[in-house]
Parts: sequence; C-alpha cells; structure tokens
Amino acid sequence: MRVIFMGTPEFAVPTLTELVSSGHEVVAVYTRAPKPAGRGQAERKTPVHETAEAFGIPVFTPRSLKGEEEQAQFASLGAEVAVVVAYGLLLPKAVLEAPEYGCLNLHGSLLPRWRGAAPMQRAIMAGDKQTGIVVMQMDEGLDTGAMGPTEIIPIGSDMTAGELHDQMKLVGADLMGRAMAALERGSLDFTPQPIDGVTYAAKIDKAEARIDFSKSAEEVHNLIRGISPFPGAWFELELAGKPTRIKALRSTPTDGTGEPGSLIGNDLVIACGSGAVRLTQVQREGKGAMDAATFLRGAGQLPARVV
Repeated sequence: MRVIFMGTPEFAVPTLTELVSSGHEVVAVYTRAPKPAGRGQAERKTPVHETAEAFGIPVFTPRSLKGEEEQAQFASLGAEVAVVVAYGLLLPKAVLEAPEYGCLNLHGSLLPRWRGAAPMQRAIMAGDKQTGIVVMQMDEGLDTGAMGPTEIIPIGSDMTAGELHDQMKLVGADLMGRAMAALERGSLDFTPQPIDGVTYAAKIDKAEARIDFSKSAEEVHNLIRGISPFPGAWFELELAGKPTRIKALRSTPTDGTGEPGSLIGNDLVIACGSGAVRLTQVQREGKGAMDAATFLRGAGQLPARVV
C-alpha cells in the first residue's frame, strides 16, 4: 500500500521497519524536528528520522500541521493510509481525512483504559496486571477512535516501564504489520470503544518522581518500576555530609517496620507507610546505574533516614 509514516522516538522504529520490509511503499515520513542535544548542543535527528534516511524515504519535520500549506502538502502525497506511532503532534481533521483509509495509530494500552500520553507508565504505577497494544482508527478525540487488532501483554510484578516499552514496540510492529495485511485484503474491522472504563494517562510530571515513603511499599515499588529508567523515581540521602540525589531503578517490596523513610539495617531497605522496599538497583547523582551491593561499597556510612 501507499503509506505515510508518522513517528518520532525509538519506540516507533520497529513499525517503520516492518512496513518497509513488508513491501509497502512508504512515500514519506513525518517526524519531529531535530533538537539540540548533548554537551555541544548540536542538533540531533529523531530515531525515526535517521531510520527513514537510511531507507531513502523523504522526511518532513513541520512544527505544526494546522496550516493550509502543510495540509495541502500532506494530501498531495496521495497516501492510501497513514500509520502513526508516537508522533507527538496533533493531527487536524484535514490530515486525518486525507488518506483514503484514514490514519491508523498504534496505542500502548487496552483502550479505553489509559488514553493519553503515558499509558505504559501509568499502567505499571497503578499496579495493573496486564496491558496491551491496539491498532486504532484515529479521530479528532484523544485516543477515542474505534479499535482494531489488539494484543494483550501481561505485566510482571517487577516489570519496569523500560522492559514493557521494549516488549511492546516489537509486539506493536508485528500487530501493525498484520493490520496492514488485513487492510490490503479488505478485512480490517474496527469496533467502537466501550463507554465504561475510561481512564487518562497524563504525562509524567517531574514532581511525581520524588518518592513519598509515607505511601505503602506496594505503591512505592510501583512508582519505582513505573518510571524506570526514565525519568526515574528518586530520593535524597546525606552522603559525605551533603544531600545526594539517588534514583531508584529497581526494587522489591519486603517486610519491615519503622518510621517512613528510615533505613532498616545497612542493606538499602527503606521503611514505608506500610511494609518496606528493598532497593536492588540505584543510580547515584553523576554516576551510572549500579546494583545495591556496589552502591553500598562506595557510599560509606549510611544515615538513619532519607532527607
């Protein structure tokens, strides 16, 4: 089929690769504009941009699609369908309706639960036991379109958002590949979303990342794994006489009692509002990720509680 692909982060790359390898004619890729990054602040192209160039596909990086000129350019490409994966820009009605078969979006949740920007993280933070990925027919609402093929993905009790991301991007690419094959055959069906069970996955706010140890061990554990490795849940310990930010990347709930935020023993076990969490992987400010034993060897005498 004649396809426009719209995506930005590394999460979207496997789906673009799947479309090309399946023989579809990807006539253009839309992605976010390059941004300054790194110490030199040189402009860095998005992962999708770099992949598209490697395939020899024309790349467009409009700041917005609201203008008539941008919409006319999009329509002039004559695509039968647009495939959208974590693009990051609002698609106006004129863009949604330009391709013959509209715009298909790969969304990382079991809709209508977790519509919005951070469905993978929110599912883990809420303690969900499963999530999924769905091919959705886009409309003007926020993830409100009719649902097509869906895959359910179990969430293990210690699974991090990073691990879910890496699994979901591959499952999603395969799912979209099958959806496109069905569309070619004329057998791709969609079902309206249920009215009940709607929840919203708001973008992760920086303020949420600081760990509140007055919450239960299960809630703290779910926060840690839900935003690991990025942006990373954090707390502060006084080390060598100064407060030092520590990111908690992996943890496990455990038995333990004490004032919330107090360290139990000398093994990175921290008391919570109920129970305790054992931190098994952390990242000290300015350092790389390390297991708890490595951190403890270099930290010296630990304080009695977090700052």
